[in-house]
Amino acid sequence: MRHIRRTVRTTRTTPTTRISRFAGIAALVVAAAFTGTGTALAHGPGAPAADQKVDGVMVVAGNSCSWTNASTSALPPNALTVDRSTINAPGGNLACGGGISATLNNNPAFTFDDAAGTARTDLIDITGKMSFISCRYKATNIVWDRNATSGKYVNRDFTATKTSGSFLCPGSVTTPAGDASMLFH
Repeated sequence: MRHIRRTVRTTRTTPTTRISRFAGIAALVVAAAFTGTGTALAHGPGAPAADQKVDGVMVVAGNSCSWTNASTSALPPNALTVDRSTINAPGGNLACGGGISATLNNNPAFTFDDAAGTARTDLIDITGKMSFISCRYKATNIVWDRNATSGKYVNRDFTATKTSGSFLCPGSVTTPAGDASMLFH
């Protein structure tokens, strides 16, 4: 009996390509949790709640996530929390390009060392989704350095660990220093 070998060409994405692409997406989602743009307005510690906001944007591999006017409980250098309901839809306007969606699962707390020009985030818990793949990551004790000229806080590198999601999600993702920034207004 004669065997015929067939060769099939396909343009489907391989699992390795999906995992690699999702690693970039996961890094985008984690870093997007607290990035900022714009210019800071000068406010005293007693600024009205309406003036206690943070905007954000992050770009990774050509995709971006952004939001505007997320509410905070205070202004730096006071300890504060960010209200996730003002970032996530329907109350907020967090939007991502490249077919990605993201949801912040906690209200992150920030503390500031004004003399040292640093901030620390206790926990960022975020879920990223692309198509049918969903991944949840947590990062703790993220340190940010304030830029003396712009007033932005720029991240030091940090690693987020997967807490749930598809087997296609990487076990952890690292956000390099300087890939995220935040600016309160």
